[in-house]
Amino acid sequence: MTTPTTIRPFRFGVLGERATTTEALTGTARRAEELGYSTFLLRDHFIREPFGDQLAPMVALTAAALATRTLRVGTVVLANDYRHPVMLAKEVATLDVLSGGRFELGLGAGWLREEYDRAGMPFDPAGRRVDRLEESLLVLKGMLSGEPLDFDGKQYTITSLSTFPTPHQRPHPPIQIGAGSRRMLRLAGREADTVGVLPRALAEGTISEELSERTAETIAGKVAAIREGAGRRFGDVELSMVVSPVIADDVAEAALRYTEAHGWPEAAVPEVLDMPPVFLGPIEHIAERMHDRRARFGFSYYIVPDALMEDFAPVVASLSGR
Repeated sequence: MTTPTTIRPFRFGVLGERATTTEALTGTARRAEELGYSTFLLRDHFIREPFGDQLAPMVALTAAALATRTLRVGTVVLANDYRHPVMLAKEVATLDVLSGGRFELGLGAGWLREEYDRAGMPFDPAGRRVDRLEESLLVLKGMLSGEPLDFDGKQYTITSLSTFPTPHQRPHPPIQIGAGSRRMLRLAGREADTVGVLPRALAEGTISEELSERTAETIAGKVAAIREGAGRRFGDVELSMVVSPVIADDVAEAALRYTEAHGWPEAAVPEVLDMPPVFLGPIEHIAERMHDRRARFGFSYYIVPDALMEDFAPVVASLSGR
């Protein structure tokens, strides 16, 4: 078991899955701020499946930032292939300035093949997509430094280029990388401020639904890969997950229903109850499990869908900053 070297304070984010109008977007962001959430986040997809319709994240987050005062805004996560890093750096810097230094950049290699196909974009093998992300991170950090950048890579070439404006947060806004495979986890450990731990993406362009990708043993292995990539800076890396807690009086019954809903055998219930991304039961029980999993694995930043924002607020009130 990989145990954390640093215990970070809890913080919580809201994922704006239903924020598809001005009123829903700004209203959800303001309510998240009132309830004590740290961040309001948006995904980065342009087809309806599997997450529903959504607004363009960078534009929408600007509106959310201007509608709030202290709430941080971020992406979870942008697909690197959808934007050139020079253009993304300018958008990141602009949003960070307009928000007064409240932006967090979430970035990944891209994984949803259907989206690539329907947009007519090549869906390259995973290794090539990760190669691009690896270089893109270097370009982004260089561009956001405020100094002219020269970069000669296999994926990108930048010649004496700087970006305006200079971001408010230095040396750059916090970077979160969403990662599920070993190479991505090691890259995230090396380059990210926050790592969003995911099930692994499959070669056919979907995310694994396998029970084995979510077990305590597998998640411990993923954290170990992050530690390997991070080396001495592991204590500075925040570990995160997007979760959908099930608030219920009966933990055992909730676990059985959760297991059945995912098509897993009933015998898997004990494993389900021990899964780091699964939280079932009364509010107090969920809070206790979050304490336990922070101690065991290091997770301190949890993101919940906006549909659960109100019900989950008591956990936020009891754990935030602690």
